[in-house]
Amino acid sequence: MAEFKLPTETVELPSKGLLYPENSPLASGTIEMKYMTAREEDILTNQNYLANGTAIDKLLQSLIVTPGVDFNDLLIGDKNAIMIAARILAYGKDYEFLYRGEKVTTDLTKLNNKHLNEELVENKTNEFKFSLPSSGNLVTFKLLTHKDERAIEEELRGLKKIDAEANPEGSTRLKHIITSVNGSREQKDIRQFVDTYLLARDARELRKHYNRISPDVDLVSSVTTSNGVEEGVTIPITVGFFWPDA
Repeated sequence: MAEFKLPTETVELPSKGLLYPENSPLASGTIEMKYMTAREEDILTNQNYLANGTAIDKLLQSLIVTPGVDFNDLLIGDKNAIMIAARILAYGKDYEFLYRGEKVTTDLTKLNNKHLNEELVENKTNEFKFSLPSSGNLVTFKLLTHKDERAIEEELRGLKKIDAEANPEGSTRLKHIITSVNGSREQKDIRQFVDTYLLARDARELRKHYNRISPDVDLVSSVTTSNGVEEGVTIPITVGFFWPDA
């Protein structure tokens, strides 16, 4: 039987692997990915995956070749880095999108990782302390994983069935992020706290702190408009990201 070679690339994780258990392959801080093949393009055009919003997740799972990786364990920022790498390996570094009504192009290879601050990590544990500035309550919180995001989406779908006009995404997300309040790890206590006692100004500060420390990909890139002006723009992840011919 003929042998065929498939190129791979090593992708650096913004978390540096610091929040994964030592026995996890993700603890190395890198992951190996293969280049997209015709089979992976089939994933991107699978109507069932497109309908339920899982096409990109299925794609990324197929591209990861590092053995033993549980996709559910991936921190969202690390997953974003893998997504950017997958796009570069599949269709090249240039990404075209609309900005202020005109088409501009950016180089995806110039995006920088926002790394996790090692000084914030205790015993390789995905948990961080934060004192709410207005109320003084002490909370601990975690950085969300792919599994957490799916759980949040499922809970929101359930809430929508109860009240189609409700939009509890902010509070629901906080209920999944917070791991303890003033020492209590009981889920009922955390949910009651978010629903009844968490001040809006404290919730805002917690979200800001969460975003500040979260490892991720910095999606702000420099683009040049038709009049020659160079601007820093947050790259939109539109349908053209993985479907450039759409």
